[in-house]
Amino acid sequence: MSQIRNQQAFDSYNAGYVQALYEQYTRDPASVDERWRAVFGLSPEEVGVIPVGDGAPAPTRAQLRAAMAAAELVEAHRLHGHTAARVDPLDSAPRGHPMLAPSFHGIEESQLETIPASLLDLGEAGVSMRVVLGWLRETYTSTVGYEYEHLEDPGRREWLRRRIEAGDHRRPLSREEKLRLLSRLTEVEAFEQFLHRAYLGQKRFSVEGNDMLIPMLDLAIERSAAAGAREVVLGMAHRGRLNVLAHVLGQPYERILAEFEGQQSGSGTGDVKYHLGAEGTYATISGQPLTVSMAPNPSHLEYVNPVVAGIARARQTEVSTPELAQDVARVLPVIMHGDAAFAGQGIVAETLNLARLNGYETGGTLHIIVNNQIGFTTEPSEARSTNYASDLAKGFDIPVFHVNADDPEACLAVARLALDYRTRFQADVLIDLVGYRRFGHNEGDEPAYTQPRVYERIVEHPTVLARWAGRLMEEGTVTEEERQEIWDTAYRHLTQVQQEVKQSANGDPATVAPALEPAAIEGPVETAVARERLLGYDRQLHSWPDGFTVHPKLERQLVRRGTSLEAGKGIDWAHAESLAFASLVADGIHVRLSGQDSVRGTFSQRHLTLTDARTGDRHTPLQALEEAGAPFEVYNSPLSEAGVLGFEYGYSTASPRSLVLWEAQFGDFVNAAQVILDQFLTSGRAKWGQENRLTLLLPHGYEGQGPEHSSARLERFLQLAAEDNMRVANCTTPAQYFHLLRSQAMSDEPRPLVVLTPKSLLRHPKAVSTLPDLTGGAFRPIMDDQRTTDRPDTVRRLALCSGKVYYDLIAADEREEAEDVALIRFEQLYPFPGPDLRELLDHYDQATELVWVQEEPANMGAWSFIQPLLEAVAGGRLSLGYAGRPERASPAEGYKKAHDKEQLRIVRQTFAAKQQLQQP
Repeated sequence: MSQIRNQQAFDSYNAGYVQALYEQYTRDPASVDERWRAVFGLSPEEVGVIPVGDGAPAPTRAQLRAAMAAAELVEAHRLHGHTAARVDPLDSAPRGHPMLAPSFHGIEESQLETIPASLLDLGEAGVSMRVVLGWLRETYTSTVGYEYEHLEDPGRREWLRRRIEAGDHRRPLSREEKLRLLSRLTEVEAFEQFLHRAYLGQKRFSVEGNDMLIPMLDLAIERSAAAGAREVVLGMAHRGRLNVLAHVLGQPYERILAEFEGQQSGSGTGDVKYHLGAEGTYATISGQPLTVSMAPNPSHLEYVNPVVAGIARARQTEVSTPELAQDVARVLPVIMHGDAAFAGQGIVAETLNLARLNGYETGGTLHIIVNNQIGFTTEPSEARSTNYASDLAKGFDIPVFHVNADDPEACLAVARLALDYRTRFQADVLIDLVGYRRFGHNEGDEPAYTQPRVYERIVEHPTVLARWAGRLMEEGTVTEEERQEIWDTAYRHLTQVQQEVKQSANGDPATVAPALEPAAIEGPVETAVARERLLGYDRQLHSWPDGFTVHPKLERQLVRRGTSLEAGKGIDWAHAESLAFASLVADGIHVRLSGQDSVRGTFSQRHLTLTDARTGDRHTPLQALEEAGAPFEVYNSPLSEAGVLGFEYGYSTASPRSLVLWEAQFGDFVNAAQVILDQFLTSGRAKWGQENRLTLLLPHGYEGQGPEHSSARLERFLQLAAEDNMRVANCTTPAQYFHLLRSQAMSDEPRPLVVLTPKSLLRHPKAVSTLPDLTGGAFRPIMDDQRTTDRPDTVRRLALCSGKVYYDLIAADEREEAEDVALIRFEQLYPFPGPDLRELLDHYDQATELVWVQEEPANMGAWSFIQPLLEAVAGGRLSLGYAGRPERASPAEGYKKAHDKEQLRIVRQTFAAKQQLQQP
């Protein structure tokens, strides 16, 4: 075969041009380019052109036009054939495309008979282009529709084109495979029908109408195991979840039926059965066991997507050595989507965008849209502005295969093709499994209220099992008696299990497990680091390779910071942070930091990675640490909050010993990730038993920058705080931050940590620590006023505050005159440090007033959370007051002068006489 044919130079629109060029060559070889002369030196059959000369008549203009039309028709089927594919099990007419008709290209089907198929390198499909047209229709417009021509990489397009047109993925099933599929579909349908009859009206979100999802998952698991995978991580919403848990993850029927019977299992507050996750061992046909896990998921459908990606990334990554090693073949992520949710929820786009980004790639995810063709009661025309639910994926260079869920062999074929694509290109691939929903949204709903005509068809429509069994009986693969016995066996087993579950519950009350009390967060751990260790780390943190050119302006800053430790000068926030990271990596603890502009730091404070000012090369000192026993990672994330935070949550749950940190560019940006906070981070442990130590770094503090860059919405985290589910801290010194990070990483009781990090304090001359602060001590939830601790009898008012406002207070002129006021810092707000506060109150036993001071409005910040706790600790001995902004709808003023005025008022109110204090 010629070089030009290998490159597919004229397999479509340019065939006529090549033919004309060939004729020119036959008349005057020197008139064409040397490369074309080499091609045309081969035989016309090899080149794929119509012979001329030597008595052969030159093709007419009509013949050349017909050849071009034929080429256009071939390309039209490759590009638009999916629009005519019969992918709807309910037999709705495909919309089609005008370019699929020969007449669109100015030619009739009868004329195609005169055009040899070899002209377009399609001789294997038939002798003439008329025969080829039939083959094209069978290939591209049957029960599978392929969308791949949008791919940017011509190599991937060509690979898919050859595989699709060769049809290897659509090989016939052997008798054994047919019977195995029959048995599997029987298990799937028997399970659903049993639940429907035994627990009528209970929610189960049946898979019926998309039953082939389970055999497709079977095949995906088998092929991923053959490709070297050791684990498959699944994520999905409700539809079909119980069936997947039972038949793919191997969850015992007893456990699922016990939940239908109302029996409780596990600890914490728990969750409904169709939200729960699980892990099981899948026995492949080859005998190679494979771990299959499913991430728990709340009712916010697609929000599990980035969580699954993070879990997969963590389990692909080896973190026991300093060099980060990722094996993408080791774990296959599979995410099952709803059709309405895939098109409608922005978290889908955020997740797809992560797929090829450094720090987030997983070697490709298999996406399956479990397409009901309806969202609750909403039809596609009301739910999306695209033709397909899957169209979003095309914008991320993902091939899409639409398949009719009632054609089992086609479903398995696209699963084979999808897994082979993922294995070869380590990239995302999407299957649009087009089925229907046999019952209403949750089995208790009446769908005929809103889709009467559709459900008239569904009631009469045979299940995929009935269709497959009928085909096997027709061809003699199985008899009616054998088919019935397979069904009866599956159904009898479910009935027997139900009886055993009922008897067990009646005879043994212990089977109803009580909810366990949450474990309290342990006390402080040893976080101090020896002086020589820190000095050694510091020298390496402020060094770079010979010949590496740091930007002159930045170099001066780094040199100044690099000499401060040994000179006994102040350690700023970013300096303490990098020393904490270095000490943890040296202790063998993997550290991963991601966020928007986190490498440099939003406020140009961090610079964990240096960029050569001349070459653009990068160097990360923490990754070159001589003492490192684990890897250090730092990534600039995309401009995404929900997607990236979900990813890091998943990573942290799958790698519980790692210190995983996510940083918001400004604290209020976390608003966009509220579902991840509510449904995963703060409640995942109580609902699902998920442990993680994910740490959120949220810049917070009122600097006169307006409403959107002031508040990290502390009140929302405190409102979600209960049962020791997390820690919330608002540190005021770099040393406190240092010890807090080390404590978070080293604790044996992992919990999420929310840190309100500063902005102006990053370079505030007073917000510094010393080397002895790091080599001794530990994180202190409450910090006393060093000015008054030695004279407690003189103190009448304890002004309690948290975070940056402390520095506004100590800089105030009024403080010098108010010698009877002690400024007490709450460095940790949750868990509330009640014992520490009581000890402090005992120390200041002459005090009569507590004043809570905050920058935030009274309906925000910590006040509403802390007020009843302070009252309980004060026990009536001290009066409680408030100094801060009044209740507001907006977090902060939008004008600098208004901000300055409010800040001054809060400071003066803190030190004012008692009668001037007001409740908010």
